[in-house]
Amino acid sequence: MTPGDPAQPLRRVDRAGIVIAMLLAALAAVLVWDARDLQSTAMYGMGPEAMPVLVATGLALLAIGNFIDALRGNLPARESADPVPVILILIGLALLIAIIGFGGGFILATSALFVTTSAAFGRRAVLVDSIIAIVMSTLIYLAFDRLLTLSLPTGPLERML
Repeated sequence: MTPGDPAQPLRRVDRAGIVIAMLLAALAAVLVWDARDLQSTAMYGMGPEAMPVLVATGLALLAIGNFIDALRGNLPARESADPVPVILILIGLALLIAIIGFGGGFILATSALFVTTSAAFGRRAVLVDSIIAIVMSTLIYLAFDRLLTLSLPTGPLERML
């Protein structure tokens, strides 16, 4: 086959793939930089900085692989993006932060996130999803609060339990 042969398509450098590789590498660098400031209380062995460095190593490997594939043009074609699911999940995260920030508690906050995320995945049974979310969030709250004795943000529903 010759370079101009139509049977062999020309592969182009994937600029978006290179940008993603650079963002992954930057995130890895930030993790390593931040892990340097963690105080190690271990006399020997691994301290608290080991996990961020491990995650950073994985991100760096992903960045390298993504960069190589982007240069070779081996990344898969992207599907068209639908912004509605992303917006719904972002709304859910904003509600989670706002509800916890204003004292609404864990149960209501995670329920709001559950309902908006299920809507983002195409489910339209908001009432049923709300009931499922409240039941599941309550069970998770009780497991953390009573079994693991870890405190989660409290609100009016948590105070009734």
